[in-house]
Amino acid sequence: MTLRPLLLSLAIAGALAACDRAPSTDAATTTPTANVSTADAAAKASQLKQLYADYWEALLKLNPVIATFTGDNRYNDQLPDSGSAAYRQQMQQFTEEWLKKAEAIGSAGLSGQDLLSYEIFVADSKDTLEGFQYPDWQMPVNQMRSTATLAVQLGSGTGAQPFKTVKDYDNWLARAGRLPVLLDTEIANMREGMKTGVVMPRALMEDVIPQLDALIKDKPEESLFWGPITSMPKEFPEADRTRLTEAFRKLILEQINPAYQKQRDFIANEYLPKTRDSVGLDKLPNGAAWYAFNARQSTTTDKSPAEIHQIGLDEVARIHGEIRKVMAEVKFEGSMQDFFKFMQTDPRFSFKDQKALLEHYRALEDRINQKIPEQFSLVPKAPFEIRPIEPFREKSAAGGEYMIPSEDGSRPGIFYVNTYDLPTRKTWDAEDLYLHEAIPGHHFQLALQIELKDMPTFRRWGGETAFAEGWGLYAESLGKDLGVYTDPYNYFGYLQNELWRAIRLVTDTGLHSKGWTREQVIKYMLDNSAESETQATAEAERYVAWPGQALAYKIGELKIKEVRAKAEKELGPKFDVREFHAEVLKDGSVPLDVLEQKIDRWIAAKKAA
Repeated sequence: MTLRPLLLSLAIAGALAACDRAPSTDAATTTPTANVSTADAAAKASQLKQLYADYWEALLKLNPVIATFTGDNRYNDQLPDSGSAAYRQQMQQFTEEWLKKAEAIGSAGLSGQDLLSYEIFVADSKDTLEGFQYPDWQMPVNQMRSTATLAVQLGSGTGAQPFKTVKDYDNWLARAGRLPVLLDTEIANMREGMKTGVVMPRALMEDVIPQLDALIKDKPEESLFWGPITSMPKEFPEADRTRLTEAFRKLILEQINPAYQKQRDFIANEYLPKTRDSVGLDKLPNGAAWYAFNARQSTTTDKSPAEIHQIGLDEVARIHGEIRKVMAEVKFEGSMQDFFKFMQTDPRFSFKDQKALLEHYRALEDRINQKIPEQFSLVPKAPFEIRPIEPFREKSAAGGEYMIPSEDGSRPGIFYVNTYDLPTRKTWDAEDLYLHEAIPGHHFQLALQIELKDMPTFRRWGGETAFAEGWGLYAESLGKDLGVYTDPYNYFGYLQNELWRAIRLVTDTGLHSKGWTREQVIKYMLDNSAESETQATAEAERYVAWPGQALAYKIGELKIKEVRAKAEKELGPKFDVREFHAEVLKDGSVPLDVLEQKIDRWIAAKKAA
């Protein structure tokens, strides 16, 4: 998946220090907190709305990449050295100052969305400040995220950075000219980590070296950074075309290539020998507390890693039972492991080629869209596209991921499909993957959120991983209602991927709190699911790189299913699934306890009506 946290893509997680922290579970309530006059409460709410607007403006100046990803092009030429000590201190002071401003106004008399926004803002800020104690800046590069790969996504001409005008091209030249500074800072930070013992696991960094090798090209025309020149608008004046072509050539040969080569050689020759054999975050200084913090952030609950591990084990056992029912339906003879092997190796489940895979997903789009009105009354206005994941990152990428549309509508929501190692991309995997990443999963939840114009911008572009990924997994469960999973093998695909998210609870906590090895995790995945070794390896390394992030999916989905079951039971014939879905989505991403509270209020209102 995608989003970063979620909403601005995990690729820019490092730039989101001031706005991406998930609130704790006691962060929000919707009842007034004191007896304050209506006029005073309205004035306070107005003050806070202005504060949130001013905060967002200040945040974009400090984090211009966030601005670019949201479609705000004012700072497209800027790239601050976000890994430097000075910048980190600036961000900490920034967060402290805005928290004090909000708390000076206070929440007395607020209710509804005004109180919710206040308490999310305060909790986000406090969690951000708590997070500064953990030295993730000493491990700035892994196979999932780095400045080097983010720069390619921006500078290839197919991402968030626009290349429509001559000024756009000059903006990128200025921004990309800063890359050597940022990469040097990453090297310095990794050296600091080598001194303190905060270093990445060796297996992950071994994956980074070929990634960098693939991005360094002797001929500029073969570089992914040459993409904007290849697609340069024909209406540009000839003088500008000539100037920009030479400027890009010089940028690649004299700035980007040397900087990338320097970081590549540092990792291969100096850093790799100092990397660790262990993989758990708990093996680093203060690592157990660090992982518990990540788990709280990811799930927006106070569940301990041990509790989450047990939930995972219970869910794995339950889903195995459902898979046995499918085996009986298709009259399969053999063990569950035999069935998993059959699902992976039978040629009927393979795509002929990349074109066939993409056509299959586009046909799914048409089929599911026909059923959407039966389940949803609230849908996004943003357009939507399906694209293959770019070759330079496909080896380490997930099977699919979603990128949010720009606010101005110039960039659609994009469902990226991974076509790497085609034999491992199974037909039975397609329906649930589409439901999760595309429609009605992330495209509905995330695109709708940024369309909520009356909501403070920090909420429209921020969010809780547990809510968004929980919604994505919940969306997979709607397959039969949306006209798919009609084939038992495709329904197995849903169960397999639900199983996969349950396995994440077991393996992520196993890695980072129970001493599990990378190999142990891969074996557990292969023994308990139908995933290929390619996918299991990529997923295991993802959990190592992003401790705690993978916990959000299942915990969030279980909460959404729980509140739906409660609503169905209490409302009986008054329950309307379209209204329920609208109620879940209409306020954007919220902590899971806030979701439960608002569904309880909706149930009470429906009963009263």
